[in-house]
Amino acid sequence: MSLEFMQPEYDLPVVALSVLIASFASYVSLDLAGRVRNRDPLSALMWTAIGALVMGSGIWSMHFVGMLALSLPVVLGYDPLVTVMSWVAAVAVSGLALSFAARPQLSNRALLAGAGLMASGICAMHYLGMGALEMSPPIVWNPWLVVASAVIAATASAAALRIFFWRNGDGGPRGQAAKIVAALVMGLAISGMHYTGSAAAGFPAGTVCLSQDGLGGLDLGLLVAVACVILLCMGLFASALEARMQATVLRLAATLASASEQLKGANAELQQMALRDPLTGVANRVLFQERLGQALQRLDQGAIKKLGLLFIDLDGFKPVNDGYGHAAGDEVLRQVADRLRAGLREHDVLARIGGDEFVVLVERVRDASELARLGQRMIDAMAPPFEVAGRPVSLSCSIGGLVHPDQGQREMLIADADAAMYAAKRGGGGAFALFEPHMHEDVSAQIEMRQSLREAIERGQLFLHYQPKVDGRSGELKGLEALLRWTHPLQGPIPPDRFIAVAERFGLIVPLGNWVIDEACRQLAAWRADGIRLTVSINLSAHQLRQTELVDQVRSALQRHGVDPQQLMCEITESAAMEHGHATHQVIEGLTAIGVRLSIDDFGTGHSSLASLRQLRVRELKIDRMFIRDIAVSQDARAIVDAIVRLAHALGLRVVAEGVETPQQREVLNALGCDEQQGFLFARPMPAAELIGTQAGRVLAGTRGVPAPA
Repeated sequence: MSLEFMQPEYDLPVVALSVLIASFASYVSLDLAGRVRNRDPLSALMWTAIGALVMGSGIWSMHFVGMLALSLPVVLGYDPLVTVMSWVAAVAVSGLALSFAARPQLSNRALLAGAGLMASGICAMHYLGMGALEMSPPIVWNPWLVVASAVIAATASAAALRIFFWRNGDGGPRGQAAKIVAALVMGLAISGMHYTGSAAAGFPAGTVCLSQDGLGGLDLGLLVAVACVILLCMGLFASALEARMQATVLRLAATLASASEQLKGANAELQQMALRDPLTGVANRVLFQERLGQALQRLDQGAIKKLGLLFIDLDGFKPVNDGYGHAAGDEVLRQVADRLRAGLREHDVLARIGGDEFVVLVERVRDASELARLGQRMIDAMAPPFEVAGRPVSLSCSIGGLVHPDQGQREMLIADADAAMYAAKRGGGGAFALFEPHMHEDVSAQIEMRQSLREAIERGQLFLHYQPKVDGRSGELKGLEALLRWTHPLQGPIPPDRFIAVAERFGLIVPLGNWVIDEACRQLAAWRADGIRLTVSINLSAHQLRQTELVDQVRSALQRHGVDPQQLMCEITESAAMEHGHATHQVIEGLTAIGVRLSIDDFGTGHSSLASLRQLRVRELKIDRMFIRDIAVSQDARAIVDAIVRLAHALGLRVVAEGVETPQQREVLNALGCDEQQGFLFARPMPAAELIGTQAGRVLAGTRGVPAPA
């Protein structure tokens, strides 16, 4: 016999509410899936649990509300235990589905597995929920509709996952729209499966619900729906709050990363400043020492066989600073660095280690001849004039070099190259010198001499000798030249050319010159007390002429000892007098202004111009001894001296010949009209006390009360 079934009726507004609940639950679940992705394990587990709870409760709530939309002629109720089991099934399968949704990518196999799990969970939840209705006689199931419900659940679940992963990496509006579509599809899948499964259930006529006293009623259904919506909203709020916090963290991380990059850039810039010369941009001493150490390591490892080192010092750079100012000097140094750098290879290192001192590290140099060629190229690069304040200025450089390990001690490579440079400078400058062991010994000896010379100045161990200047015809004493002498406590007398060079190199020439000025004025005052009036010539170095304080020093000494400025004559070498520096000309003009007389020493060895001689207002020219030596036997030397005498007299200057040693030289000079003569023929330099008793002393004694010659 065929069974008759009760015809169920559905409340459409409640059906619509159940679909909305399912779609909302799906949306919240997919949103939470984004929180699970890219998390540490503990955080991922926490968000998976929260998502499973929210999604499972939402699906289960949809089922409960959907059952409330069903009405039969009998009162329905639900077994509490089985109802809870259906909720647990919904939460469990939601967790599995959420795990699939949280994957960075979804393969076809994973898609099938995820859709199958979601469909199984939905079916399990639905049919367990239906089983909570204890009907008698029991529900009769239509197998085709049961299978259809499962197929609907699986198909819709796969579609939802595919849509979600299609816009997985898009966090913009299109990604949000894809999430909404996926949620609607998933909500329809859940609802479609539910109502298809409900249609598969047949309730025989006369069936009664044995669990009608269990869970049920419209009020309970509405309470479950509201509670579920609140739960879903809380989950969505938590997700949004976490998303905002994550965005803030990412923004802060980006800011920190940017600050870190800026800090790295600043550190790099500071490091660059710490390792680079700020004026020229080449390496400084610290970086050069580091590169030299690395090159020595490569030498030890056999990566290179030899390395070269060049020490470069500019010749005559100080007058540029004194004459044109330090700004002009800095510009010259920048131009020098550019010229030196242009001649180097890419792996060579140029560094500035002092005021006008540069060093070059040359790796993989073959031999000394290759290094010498490089040094000569640098010397040639200095030949074109530099542009300083709109005027051309010529400079040269002295270069010392070595090839290690052929030359130089490992711990003293820079010092050894420096010693070679000074050997080149002592040879006249503008040259290259290769290091030899004795050069370093010379430097050490000079350093020791510097200390001894400093002590000699402080302890009064210096003294002056005086050499007469006389009329070549009458033998009349015209004046004296003061010559500095030093007797070392251990080494004995040291030639002036040795200790003067040391004084100039190590910055002692100024205090040394100041002592000479004061001592000469003191001696003039002592002779004046004895009734003797003379002129005394002192030599001024080029270094002194660049010191603007020199005029005040001379004036102070003259006033302190009460000496007439006309009794003091300053001898200036022709090269120093012709310097175009502003400071030098200012000093010369200042000396003339206080009444001190000027003499050009070593005339004929420099590069004088008639205009310069007129502007300097000198009173005397001293002919260099190199012309006097051969004057008695060389027609050329005689012609040069004759031209100098005629030139000087034409300008109103007196002429002094130094280095006169023979009567023949004296006679030739007298014939040419030389005004004064000086040399061993008349007297050697001697202390002031020894002048008395000699022929010069007798002449000196005869000058009592005689005014100095004009």
